[in-house]
Amino acid sequence: MPAPVSGNNWDKIRQGLKDAQLLNSQRKYNLSMIKCRQTLEFMVQDLCDKAAITTTNANQDLSSLIDELYSNRWISKTTCEHYHKIRILGNKAAHEGNENAYDANQACQLLSHEAVTFSKDYMNDSRQKPQQRGSQQRPAQQRQAGNGQARPRPSASRSRKRSQDGFPLTSDALMRIAIVVVALIVVIAIIRLLRSGDSSPDETAPAVSTESLADESTTAAEEEIPTTAAPETMAETTPAPVYKTTDYLNVRSEPNTSSRRLGVLDTDTVVEYIGDYDETWAIIDYEGTQAYVSKQYLTQD
Repeated sequence: MPAPVSGNNWDKIRQGLKDAQLLNSQRKYNLSMIKCRQTLEFMVQDLCDKAAITTTNANQDLSSLIDELYSNRWISKTTCEHYHKIRILGNKAAHEGNENAYDANQACQLLSHEAVTFSKDYMNDSRQKPQQRGSQQRPAQQRQAGNGQARPRPSASRSRKRSQDGFPLTSDALMRIAIVVVALIVVIAIIRLLRSGDSSPDETAPAVSTESLADESTTAAEEEIPTTAAPETMAETTPAPVYKTTDYLNVRSEPNTSSRRLGVLDTDTVVEYIGDYDETWAIIDYEGTQAYVSKQYLTQD
C-alpha cells in the first residue's frame, strides 16, 4: 500500500498555492506562475514517492515524471494535462519573462483545482489506518473462537449483516419516498381524468340523424384547409443551438483584445449566444449585458 502524504509536503503545497494566489492578486503575474510551477513540483515529488518512482535520475525532468505518473495510472488524463499546462506556463514565466495576466489566472485556477483533488487523496490515505487495525483484529477473534469459546449464533450474525447492508431510514430518505408516492398518486389521478374525459362524450352524446351527418360532411368538404400551418409549427419548435466554451475564455466589452475584460468563462461553460459580430468575434449575453468573445474558443452542440 502507498505511503500517505507527509504533513510537511502538504503544508508546502497549501502554502505555495496561497503565495501564488496572493502574487496574482498583487498583479505580479510572472512570480505567480513561477510559484505555481514550484508548488506543482512538490505535488509530483510526493506522488512519485508513493508510486516508488525514482526522481534522482538526471535525465528525468518534471515533464517525464508527470508522463510516468500517468502511464502508471497514478493520475488521470485530465490531471496529466493540467500538470503539463502549469509546467509550461511556469517555464515561460521563468525563461521568457511572461507577464500575461490571463496565463497567470489560468495557472492559479488549474493549481487550485488539482490541490483539491490532491487533498482528497491525502484524506483518504489518512482514513485507511483504522480499517487496517480492524482487519488485523479479525484473525485474533477467530483464533479465540476456535480455542473453545462460544461462537456467535449464525442467526445473530446474519441479522447484523442485514442491518449493515440495508438502507438507513433517515429523514431525507423518508421524505424522498413520500415525494415519489405522492407523484405516483398524482400521475394516476391525471390518467384517470384523461380517460374519463375521452369516454364521456361517447356516453352522453345524443343520437344524430343521418341527414345532419350528411350536411356536416358537405359543409366540411367545402371549407378550405390552410396548408402552411404545419411548416409554421415545425419552425416554431426547432430548438436553438447551444454554444459552449472549449477553454478558458475572456469576455470583452468591445470586439477587440485591447478592450476592457468583463470576466473569464471556464471550460465547457454554456453561453447565451446572441449572434455573430464578424468572422472573429461573437456577441453573447453576459450577466444581463451585451459582451463579446472570441469565436475560436466556442463550439456548437
